[in-house]
Amino acid sequence: MRVLVTGGDGYCGWATALYLSNRGYEVGILDNLVRRHWDQQLGIETLTPIAPIQKRIQRWRELTGKSIDLFMGDINNYSFLINSLRKFQPDSIVHFGEQRSAPFSMIDREHAVLTQSNNVMGNLNILYAMREEFPDAHLVKLGTMGEYGTPNIDIEEGYITIEHNGRKDTVPYPKQPGSFYHLSKVHDSHNIHFACKIWGLRATDLNQGVVYGVLTDETGMDELLINRLDYDGIFGTALNRFCIQAAINHPLTVYGQGGQTRAFLDIRDTVRCVELAIANPAEPGHFRVFNQFTEMFSVGDLAMMVKKAGVTLGLDVEIQNIENPRVELEDHYFNAKNTNLLDLGLQPHYLSDSLLDSLLNFAIKYKHRVDKNEILPKVSWRNPGSVYAKS
Repeated sequence: MRVLVTGGDGYCGWATALYLSNRGYEVGILDNLVRRHWDQQLGIETLTPIAPIQKRIQRWRELTGKSIDLFMGDINNYSFLINSLRKFQPDSIVHFGEQRSAPFSMIDREHAVLTQSNNVMGNLNILYAMREEFPDAHLVKLGTMGEYGTPNIDIEEGYITIEHNGRKDTVPYPKQPGSFYHLSKVHDSHNIHFACKIWGLRATDLNQGVVYGVLTDETGMDELLINRLDYDGIFGTALNRFCIQAAINHPLTVYGQGGQTRAFLDIRDTVRCVELAIANPAEPGHFRVFNQFTEMFSVGDLAMMVKKAGVTLGLDVEIQNIENPRVELEDHYFNAKNTNLLDLGLQPHYLSDSLLDSLLNFAIKYKHRVDKNEILPKVSWRNPGSVYAKS
């Protein structure tokens, strides 16, 4: 099977591309490398040194004998996109090629517009390309659990059956996104659902939780294959950030009360979930939604787990509750369903003491690369532009 991974130079995309290649899929990466440009623009760096994409792919071929095709360009450029698809002829398109940071989207008007235009229009271009020349291809789209928000009822997988005034129907689950980024993913979901309904396309939306970890079997094979690990206030995610803070004896920065509960999963489960979706494609005309996570934790509980693991390694770990830069409930009900991927055979990697030890040791190894000026949040949901401008 031929699989094209858009955004294949990114955190989830790179790990997925290597995993699928290693499993025998013919893989292509399509990426405009804009994420590297944004890092330079914002003055931030991944904790790990990332080799140029060409060197990464070359090293992969040297180690495994497997080739990965590279298409460098922007999915918002339709001519480039359709020509790349014609050349590669994908059976599946794994779509990671979007701006994925909520804080980035909330910096100011410019970044909000950039996020929505990049994400929504790029996704729409892919849908039109599929309609015009690749109607049998299967779109596997990375969504986010953040589309749902924190409703006071259980979160189903994409759809909910409701009764109203004596009648019953199954409808898309209501969305309560918490940033302009999460809103862009909601728009994507609506566009994909519509395209499947009117054009008979097939698509799977993977509403992913917060991903942690850096090593997969493939990215750990060689220093040139290493994945990025973000800790800064723009692209850093909770558990990765906490581990890096612990490694440099910086207080773990818990936003507000820390009661915010979110869904989490290991990067090794991300790549497996993508493969399960590819190997079991949706039927034509069907927009399928899987909630892609393995466990749920509050941010405060997560910080306590890192503190405990850090102490066993001899680290002096403190937890600091800071003013929440986001507008979100800090005490809420959260119970999400995630049975579809388990039914397809996912065997989760659960967060354990040994995994936390591994993450912390990895962070310690590269702690000399940490820029302490980039650890605290600089983007305010209530005051666009103001906090970031002061940095």
